[in-house]
Amino acid sequence: MGQQEGRNVPVIDLQRFPSQYEKPRGACEEWGCFRVLNHGISKALMAEMKAVARSLLDLPMEARKKKKKKNAVEGSGCLEPDKAYPLHESLGLWDMGSAQGVDEFCSQSNASPHQKEIMTIYREAVHELAMNMADELGLPTQAEQIQLQTIGFTGAVLHTDMGFLAIIQDDDDVSGLEAMDKSGSFVPIDPWPGTFLVNLGEMAVAWSNGRLCTLKHRVQCKEGRVRVSIGTFVMAPKEADIEAPEEFVNAERPRLYAPISFTDYK
Repeated sequence: MGQQEGRNVPVIDLQRFPSQYEKPRGACEEWGCFRVLNHGISKALMAEMKAVARSLLDLPMEARKKKKKKNAVEGSGCLEPDKAYPLHESLGLWDMGSAQGVDEFCSQSNASPHQKEIMTIYREAVHELAMNMADELGLPTQAEQIQLQTIGFTGAVLHTDMGFLAIIQDDDDVSGLEAMDKSGSFVPIDPWPGTFLVNLGEMAVAWSNGRLCTLKHRVQCKEGRVRVSIGTFVMAPKEADIEAPEEFVNAERPRLYAPISFTDYK
């Protein structure tokens, strides 16, 4: 499948592994992202999870902010629009790697038994996919703190993610996601139902001694509709230092980053 068919970013067909074993690493060195298809998660489950996300985001703000999140990357609850993201609202839960995170989130948001069931099934499926992607890229497998952030927005400023990687279920219909390539130009990443976008964060860059790159991306408001995406974020151990293993350090590429914990980095 060519790059144009892949909506302008590299495409990985998980049914063709291990013949494509080197392709994810190459995509992450060049782009910092790739799309995956034939990942084993049904379109029906993805559609049900999007419906759950939209129904929760449609609740009145007072019902959504019973427990306000500490920041954009930690804590279950509601993140309200602010000056940096005036049109960006999110609901998130911390530690998606365990059932406890879903239980806490559903209790706080008064989610129905059906909504909780869908979130639980989705959590298990996407957690497995995220860990598989981390393993394929050689990222530290102890990085199992995962955050699900459900976002309803019509605009997000240019940014990179902080953790190791993100598994993104982007909106099926509403476009607007754009990636910055190495020339500084913005490349549109059009919707592709039934697929996930995998992009690397800043911890992956530090861990790989700059061999892997992170994706600079933004969302432009191009039409008068709400855009909903669901992101599962593989973060990093809160206290353990992140540093490049010796295999990534040599005379041609000396150590670029001092060891730092994810907590200190935030």
